[in-house]
Amino acid sequence: VQLQASGGGLVQAGGSLRLSCAASGRTFRNYAMGWFRQAPGKEREYAAAISWSGGRAYYADSVKGRFTISRDNAKNTVYLQMNSLKPEDTAVYYCAADMDTIPTQVYGLHYWGKGTQVTVSS
Repeated sequence: VQLQASGGGLVQAGGSLRLSCAASGRTFRNYAMGWFRQAPGKEREYAAAISWSGGRAYYADSVKGRFTISRDNAKNTVYLQMNSLKPEDTAVYYCAADMDTIPTQVYGLHYWGKGTQVTVSS
């Protein structure tokens, strides 16, 4: 499956952004989806994940209560709504897909998209 993330940009602290990840090439509903991020000089880390049907969502403690992951299987797209953004949320955000597990860990995932840059100014 090919993944294309979009929606990043520059926003002030306290603002909001919505990221999208469009999938193509395979049956989207067969994949659990996740969002990860990588800040400069840091390792890539998990942010949020969602089950195949969208019925279950999971969040890292650092984003819980501020970010919401969702998916539209009819549109082959997963979203990440990011509210109350903080400068420490600045990173390149990546989406990932896996057929077998809900993606809450970086390693071993089947597919990755290219990232989209999110910059939060103070």
